[in-house]
Amino acid sequence: MKTILLVDDETQLRSMFALALTRHGYHVIQADSGESGLAMARQYLPDLILTDVNMPHGDGTGLLRNIRQDPELRARQVVLMTGRPDLVPPRRGMEEGADDFLLKPVSLDALISCVEARFRRASISWRVEDEIVTRLKSSMPAQLPHELFTPLAGIIGLVDILRSDLTSMPVAEVTDIHNDIYKSAIRLHRTLRNYLLVLDREPSSSQISSTPLTADQVGKCIRDGVEEDLRHNDDRAPDISIHVDDKCSLIVADEDLQRIVSELLDNACKYSRQGTPIQITVTTDGKLTVTDKGRGMTPEEIVHIGAFQQFDRKKHEQQGLGLGLMLVQKLLEYHGARFQITSQPGEGTQAQVTFKK
Repeated sequence: MKTILLVDDETQLRSMFALALTRHGYHVIQADSGESGLAMARQYLPDLILTDVNMPHGDGTGLLRNIRQDPELRARQVVLMTGRPDLVPPRRGMEEGADDFLLKPVSLDALISCVEARFRRASISWRVEDEIVTRLKSSMPAQLPHELFTPLAGIIGLVDILRSDLTSMPVAEVTDIHNDIYKSAIRLHRTLRNYLLVLDREPSSSQISSTPLTADQVGKCIRDGVEEDLRHNDDRAPDISIHVDDKCSLIVADEDLQRIVSELLDNACKYSRQGTPIQITVTTDGKLTVTDKGRGMTPEEIVHIGAFQQFDRKKHEQQGLGLGLMLVQKLLEYHGARFQITSQPGEGTQAQVTFKK
């Protein structure tokens, strides 16, 4: 059953809409302001959010911006409603990231039609993904990670939208779809690369011969790793800080250090919201630490970190978590380094690598 969050300060109208949507088979939760709507969205992760624009204690456009900045909510369908299009015109609403716009007074038929159209569009990529998985399941290894198909399905689904609806779509929405296609392609390329690297890279039984990287070289590798990750986490750039001790040196291949940083940063981005800090530090004693202030991991989740393992996938819809950390583990074993994750649910996670001297 699809869940719809209905946000409107008009109690009578909200109740009428909720009743109509419930009769059509939807599960409806309600909020009376943008502030309470954001809290309920984070708690229930609804499939669609239907919000009025003009409300006290947080308006609909502010709620929309918060949703688009939240890694757990940004892909949700959002429909804005207003009786004052002069204050927030439909085009501006779409530029803010809305999926649709309803002008009040809204008939129940128009409401239901809008909701059904939103769910039809949202379902395209999932139908494509299911078809791909069904076709390839028999010919690919059973352990092939599900996250290989998720970005591919997104690309196909978004292109299908452009093919079927391009002439009626606002320029801003087309631009957003192009950006999403690019990010999905980057994610697919990265996941395939990581999968092949995990299969290929085995721990070395002998001493790894490598000239220590200088502090300047370490700093460059870290910046390159951050830049690689920001190709699909570009909204997190202001949150990231880097500190490399000018007396540090690490015994590790430069390209491996870049990948390790990129994967640990990607993990931190998935586990924390936009606007919360992520710190990357390298100390004189050869310790690389990536710290976030996100939702954290339980001791059980840390114990079970491994290839293709994803935690609370249904709730958080994250991609590539287990595969990325598995690659990190493989690379660190290869270089004889130690890897430790400490975390506190609700407070954040710290991933620490200690390289050989």
